[in-house]
Amino acid sequence: MHHLGLALGGRPGQSFARRLLLPVSNDTLLRVVRRRAVQPPKEPRVIGIDDFAWKRGHRYGTIICDLERRCIIDILLDREAATATAWLAGHPAIAIIARDRGAGYKQAATEGRPDAVQVADRWHLMENASTAFLTAVQRSMVTIRKTVGAGIVDPAALSAAERHQHAGWLRREAENADILALSAQGVAIKEIMRRTDKSRGLVRQVVRGGRHDIFRSRMSSLDPFLAHLETAWAAGSHNGAALWRAMKTKGFTGSLRVVTEWATRKRKDEGTATRDKRPNKTPSARRIARMMTTERDTLSKVVARTIAMIGAAVPDLTTARDLLDRFHRMIQHRQAKRLDEWLADAKPGLMASFASGIAQDYAAVKAALTEPWSNGQTEGQNTKLKLVKRQMYGRANLDLLRARLIGTA
Repeated sequence: MHHLGLALGGRPGQSFARRLLLPVSNDTLLRVVRRRAVQPPKEPRVIGIDDFAWKRGHRYGTIICDLERRCIIDILLDREAATATAWLAGHPAIAIIARDRGAGYKQAATEGRPDAVQVADRWHLMENASTAFLTAVQRSMVTIRKTVGAGIVDPAALSAAERHQHAGWLRREAENADILALSAQGVAIKEIMRRTDKSRGLVRQVVRGGRHDIFRSRMSSLDPFLAHLETAWAAGSHNGAALWRAMKTKGFTGSLRVVTEWATRKRKDEGTATRDKRPNKTPSARRIARMMTTERDTLSKVVARTIAMIGAAVPDLTTARDLLDRFHRMIQHRQAKRLDEWLADAKPGLMASFASGIAQDYAAVKAALTEPWSNGQTEGQNTKLKLVKRQMYGRANLDLLRARLIGTA
């Protein structure tokens, strides 16, 4: 009964026990699991610590793993620094603590076990670096939009859908002008919100230079079929309905209007003498970041030309991309000797904020490049915890969850 309760929980265990001709209720299975809950007999030396969600966005707990024995050794009710500090202080054998770069667990490790070596998680370091580069792209979007040419419009070259979007853009630009005028006069954001009846997030976005795209930058259902469309158009097939029927045979699931709008836009491009005055669709910051990093070896000629234009207009962004590549290689190959050089090169540019954070957590980052331990195993145990918690639906109280997870150690 104990092993059934550990493996399956209450109701699933009861159902399987019935097949084994073992009449037992789900409550009995859970009582047996709780009664036979045991603590690990050996004090841990190397641990990983991370948070998990009791209810995402509302309440979180803490999971602690023994990285040498590869098992969960405790679960804490919350992720407060004081709770983790008290737990760490009660386990004097701990010598190494693997954690993410959050301030809470850093504080807990420093106060609870000041002599222990803290190791920053390598995956989080790489993810944080990528996020820092995305932030650098977002801060450069005003210059990027001007470089790509978004905002120069010839209404005669627009399709019906684009004319509708352009009208909305003109309305937003008027609202932006009112907000920026108030900001230039030194009016506080709260007062601007009151006068313009706009949300705080929107006012801050406008003041910081956002909200200037004419067209919405989003994935189109046509994107996977553009090569086929261009080929068919070059072959002389200029009828939108005929193009749509041909694409349906190749798996296209979009509507007829999507294709006819594309054909209308293509026809106007070829027929107007002012085609260069068409507004370009500026890619989103996330898309630009991806094109400049993971996709830069597979770009089409048009996209590669756009990225080259962006690089020429914002050379600091290319420098930030190179710093990102260097940081990723440094983490992947554990090149600890290059950390100081990288920090010195990153401080003057767009990655300065990220470099400052790395400098503040220097010892843990250095340990990540020299120690074999990382928090990846804890992330895997966290996935197991979530599975067990969801198996028990609303009955996953702390004692029962701990009993099921630690009982298998």
